Amino acid sequence: MDVLADCARATVARHGLLPVGAPVLVMLSGGGDSIALLHLFSAGAFGERPLRALHVNHLLRGDESEADETFATQTCERLGVEVRVVRYDVSAFADQGGLNLEDAGRIVRYRFADEELDSWCAELGCRPAEGRIAVAHTLDDRVETFFMRAVSGAGAGALSSIAHSRGRIVRPLIECERKAVREALAAEGLAWREDPSNEDTARMRAHVRARMVPVAERLNPGFRAALARTMDLLADEDALLSRMASGFARDFADVTAGEVRFNRELMRTLDRAMARRAVRTAVLDVFPAASRLESAHVEALVDGLADDSFSRDLPGGLRAFTEYATLVVSHSDAELARVAPCLLTLPGHARLGAAGGIVASVADSADTSGEPDSVVIDAGAVGSELTVDAVRPGDRMRPLGMTGSRKLSDLLADAKIPRRARGAVPVVRDGERIVWLAGVRLSDEYRVTRDTTRAVRLTWQRVTEDDSEEWE
Repeated sequence: MDVLADCARATVARHGLLPVGAPVLVMLSGGGDSIALLHLFSAGAFGERPLRALHVNHLLRGDESEADETFATQTCERLGVEVRVVRYDVSAFADQGGLNLEDAGRIVRYRFADEELDSWCAELGCRPAEGRIAVAHTLDDRVETFFMRAVSGAGAGALSSIAHSRGRIVRPLIECERKAVREALAAEGLAWREDPSNEDTARMRAHVRARMVPVAERLNPGFRAALARTMDLLADEDALLSRMASGFARDFADVTAGEVRFNRELMRTLDRAMARRAVRTAVLDVFPAASRLESAHVEALVDGLADDSFSRDLPGGLRAFTEYATLVVSHSDAELARVAPCLLTLPGHARLGAAGGIVASVADSADTSGEPDSVVIDAGAVGSELTVDAVRPGDRMRPLGMTGSRKLSDLLADAKIPRRARGAVPVVRDGERIVWLAGVRLSDEYRVTRDTTRAVRLTWQRVTEDDSEEWE
């Protein structure tokens, strides 16, 4: 294990992967790479530190999965390492979320790893950020991922392949070749489990491993190291550009009710290269499961910024489309919340769930200032208890400053509120009369006049990602 340990220690030191004494949770599949990594940690190759292992049984291969679980637990018992086993039906999870098995398995593993590490850090009395999740990816995994992404079509960020670390996740073997791992295991007489599906060349990774990598190796026996340098350069440049793209994504896109809404005019001011990065960054921040978003999808989204009728399905059950001045990315089956009927007392508030809430507060009749989401009404003009619900077919009102009535649907269209979002716009009613189409127009019948003796301010507090629970 000495040669492998030296490689791993050099990687850890070069990239600062393991803070001194940090607790480490090793992801243990039972395969050769994870077995080697567990032995290195158990032998103190990275210093003394709290150590645990996690084995996730995906329940995909029947008796073989059971044998993997048994082998993993017996290995931990022999090494004196505490292990937690989680059994989870990854196939059902994949079907439910419209994911492929590889993506589903990765999501499940990391979710359970995060939960286990958080719980363990609480037991140890340390901050969760101090812990690390050790994964046994090797240089060969990184090379194979590069080829897979290159074949599928990917940008520089994706071509930098598997990173040395991501958050609490660290990969001490990422600069070590798989051949060195197998030689180390053989030298110590250590056994491991093999997944037969790894040899199925109908799967892309297995095909790359069996057919493409050997060709590259014949052309250049040292191609792994050469490609690693290229991927590192791509990763460094990508990190810089990604920080810039994150700023644009934050400033030019809004996240509302679990969807991303890009300001088309602002996004079109960006150079196309930066627009691609900003789009990808914003979408993956909101929909991490959309890891299969390829360069062709991102290019289509950038093109869609200039297309008033753009619409396209995306991986991960997502759909993108233009709505007036925005380009929206949301779940393809998403339906925006519809305001359910509720009472509004004066003063008081109405909780509208995912649509936020309306607050009624005492106001000065002399203060008629307002914005679309905040108006002052003449409470004396209210004839009955106010209610709040959504727009109904045929609804009409006389907008402030007008002599005739107009359909609410026309007012919403004028305000460029898309049809699918109109059910989430609150309508304040006084019996059969409409007081306020929230965020759009106040009724002329409830305006404050010189005869007003009691004024009330109505404020629509729209829901945000941070305060959605407040209104539920």
